[in-house]
Amino acid sequence: MTIDTQKTAPETKAVPETVASAFDEFMEAFEAFRETNDRRLADMERKLSPDALTVEKMERINRAVDEQKRLIDQLVLKKARPALGSGAGAAEPSEHKAAFDLYVRRGDEGGLRDVEAKAFSGATGADGGYLAPPETDTEVGRRLAAISPIRSLATVRQVSGAVLKKPFAPAGLTAGWVGETAPRPQTNTPQLAELSFPTLELYAMPAATQALLDDAAVDVESWIAGEVEAVFAEQEGAAFVSGDGVTAPRGFLTETKVDDADWSWGALGTISTGQAGGFRPSGPSDTLIDAIYALKAGHRQNATFVMNRKTQSEIRKFKDADGNYLWMPPAGPGQQASLMGFPVAEAEDMPDIAPGSHAIAFGDFRAGYLVVDRVGLRILRDPYSAKPYVLFYTTRRVGGGVQNFEAIKLIAFAA
Repeated sequence: MTIDTQKTAPETKAVPETVASAFDEFMEAFEAFRETNDRRLADMERKLSPDALTVEKMERINRAVDEQKRLIDQLVLKKARPALGSGAGAAEPSEHKAAFDLYVRRGDEGGLRDVEAKAFSGATGADGGYLAPPETDTEVGRRLAAISPIRSLATVRQVSGAVLKKPFAPAGLTAGWVGETAPRPQTNTPQLAELSFPTLELYAMPAATQALLDDAAVDVESWIAGEVEAVFAEQEGAAFVSGDGVTAPRGFLTETKVDDADWSWGALGTISTGQAGGFRPSGPSDTLIDAIYALKAGHRQNATFVMNRKTQSEIRKFKDADGNYLWMPPAGPGQQASLMGFPVAEAEDMPDIAPGSHAIAFGDFRAGYLVVDRVGLRILRDPYSAKPYVLFYTTRRVGGGVQNFEAIKLIAFAA
């Protein structure tokens, strides 16, 4: 029996409890991946086809790298969450916060009604419920920014109305140089158009036991924020990528797409790989280079690659002409991997590589995509529908869409 003395994939270990130990295991898995992939490429050079066992081993390690990265992300997020205990050293609650706490724990609406009357606010919506204190609304928004990949890259605006309307000049503004005392010729009147970003309702319904609500040591607002953050981020992530713009924000992948050579305002430019459902066998990274330089310099310096983990695992195998890997692991826990010097954002709602799919986006999302948050997180307490549990019907209004069509490019896996 032959014994393989070469380095193999890391053995199954206990789940690491700290971010540092998880990152160490991630780097160990990545080193094993590089060694195995180098062996696969060497086999291809010698025999024109890699050894099947080497390929299988490389894919197994590649999956282990992805799992370790996912674990690091989860540990970093868990570390960022505040404790549920209110604590003796907590700041004195505001009038709104104290009234809201009574409403959540006991269903006492009197305090919140007084707060709304003092603020001349009509916070109660048609479906009932009350606005959460600003502290809770801010905390939910902060956590969403940490775990929603497109939100963390995009420009975020807060509005008090239902729609944000943004004027723009499709042909740009007219400008020119003149001498200090020379007459200023009259410029042409710019033709203005308008982009509209309506906010749409996003909801979740966490449930609590009355025992939890009666426990004075538990910060109920932090508990609600923690319960809704994951489902809100999941729904947002899908909408910002492929939302229809009717029942959810309009995703950038649902915009009109044209070949980048024929690009015009109102559509996103695409760069094709030259092969349906994959990269070209020869020079697969050339498509990535074409996408990078399809952006104007001002957008390129702030650009990010956006793709899911499966696509990233395919690109992780690419090397340049000098044998250096194009994908580099993050420098530390909580940081992003990089591809050809640009950060990589993992968005699991991006499609997989398939014939005709747009599995990779590259662009300056801060300039290219706008997220609109309507101020106010509304909560309706429902102790009747699921007894003995108390439900909290939690809603917020969110919109989004492309605001600059030249700042984002897509890679199309097509001939």
